[in-house]
Amino acid sequence: MKIFQQITDLPQVRRGFHIITREVINALPQISELKTGMLQVFIQHTSASLCINENADPTVRQDFEMYFNKAVPENDPDYLHDYEGSDDMPAHLKAAMLGASVSIPIRNGRLALGTWQGIYLCEHRNHGGSRTIVITAWGE
Repeated sequence: MKIFQQITDLPQVRRGFHIITREVINALPQISELKTGMLQVFIQHTSASLCINENADPTVRQDFEMYFNKAVPENDPDYLHDYEGSDDMPAHLKAAMLGASVSIPIRNGRLALGTWQGIYLCEHRNHGGSRTIVITAWGE
């Protein structure tokens, strides 16, 4: 069994949902050495998240942002955690809903994503800054 790991910083992006599949693959080229295995991508933040979804039509990502803003509104007077800005507590809730990691099978040296699937960085803050991800691949 082989195990590879890379920690990489993603540049700051605007609030929303951004495809990072290419950045993940470029950060860990050793994926190509694995015939069969798994890849895990983990984000080291509590106000951004990761998920897998549509990689072709950008309106899907716009609709994701619209939905999550409706589902978890800013400026709710019931939030206790509000000293980091009106987008902070909603960002934590959105991140908890979507999760901090994704796992993808590796087959013949490539990610076994479906034709229309991509890895999303879900940035829930207006000014979240750069984001650090840990990419781990293992297999044979």
